[in-house]
Amino acid sequence: MASMTILSPADLVAEVRRFKDFGTPTVERETLGVPVLVNEFWTRKQRQGHPLHELSYRACFKPQLPAFFIERLTAPGDVVYDPFSGRGTTALEAALRGRVPWSNDLNPLTLRLLGPRLDPPTEEEVAARLEEIDLGQAFGLAPRLDPALELEVFFHPETLRELVALRAYLLAREERGHLDPVDAWIRMVALNRLTGHSTGFFSVYTLPPNQAVTIQAQKAINERRDQVPEPRPIAPRILRKTRSLLRRLSGEERATLARANVHWRHNTKPAAETELPSGGVDLVVTSPPFLDVVDYANDNWLRCWFCGFDTSEVAFTQSKGLEAWGDAMEAVLSEQVRLLRPGGHVAFEVGEVRGGRVLLEETVIPRARAAGLEPLFVLINDQEFTKTANCWGVSNQVKGTNTNRVCVLRKPA
Repeated sequence: MASMTILSPADLVAEVRRFKDFGTPTVERETLGVPVLVNEFWTRKQRQGHPLHELSYRACFKPQLPAFFIERLTAPGDVVYDPFSGRGTTALEAALRGRVPWSNDLNPLTLRLLGPRLDPPTEEEVAARLEEIDLGQAFGLAPRLDPALELEVFFHPETLRELVALRAYLLAREERGHLDPVDAWIRMVALNRLTGHSTGFFSVYTLPPNQAVTIQAQKAINERRDQVPEPRPIAPRILRKTRSLLRRLSGEERATLARANVHWRHNTKPAAETELPSGGVDLVVTSPPFLDVVDYANDNWLRCWFCGFDTSEVAFTQSKGLEAWGDAMEAVLSEQVRLLRPGGHVAFEVGEVRGGRVLLEETVIPRARAAGLEPLFVLINDQEFTKTANCWGVSNQVKGTNTNRVCVLRKPA
């Protein structure tokens, strides 16, 4: 069971060493003078994360990862920060646990995916708003649909007309300053329902929703499967996903989120150059880009189109070589030193890449020391076979990221 008091560095290491909540002892080895502690620390035989987390985003970690560190290294009211926020897992988990969430990500999608879940409307409010929106009109704003996109490879013409109308409605509301929390929620859910592999999505069968394929790739999928898009009305699908996301949200949790939302701070800046105040963070939990493994711009092109911006203009952190990646991470870690209070911690999740041949913690540890952080240990959460791995048709521990490898660091007191 997680500790309810903030652990000292020595107590934290001792607890992880003796951890056996799920029946297996921790295995220990060492790298670069730092203990490496291996076990199944979360997921299996454990209650899954809150349904509010259930938005797809490429390379996101499970909410149990930030929860593990939040419960051990912070108290209610402490600030928990993620400089590479992605879908906002760390910030949302921190808020649900009564901490103050701070977040940052160069991808402008993060703000649109995270913000509505910190201020969720009711299902009734969403249903009423969907009834009000006329999905047959463009609301006085040009739909900005590039004919070259050929989105009919994903969507039936009737579905595409509804989608373009909803997009135009939301862009018009945003431009006029009228976008309220209900609109923002509808946009968030629509982003998550654009493309996928079941009838709950707006599109014909395609890859899982965290990765939009190209027009040409979708044409090939359609030909191979001998499929054409069928009509899929968008309003009932938005409402169904809304119901799923809110299914366990209690009144007490709504109040907790409301308190956290008042103090939430978000930046859309490079992770090494934020505008957040110094010394205000108690814990950082984050997962940076793993070299050039994930192409965030191309994976999110359709979501960005729906929001009215172009990810080609965003300078995402991608490095093919370890030296360049290490330089970038050292700059990020130096920024965390500025942001952390003395004695604050960083949980820096790096996974493994290149089929497990490259262990990024071996680059992070010396870079963390150079930035002024003390490496305490590397925690490796050994995962069971994952649904994502199954979608790709690969075996666990063979291809892809199969373990969470977390460098636990501390700013000296």
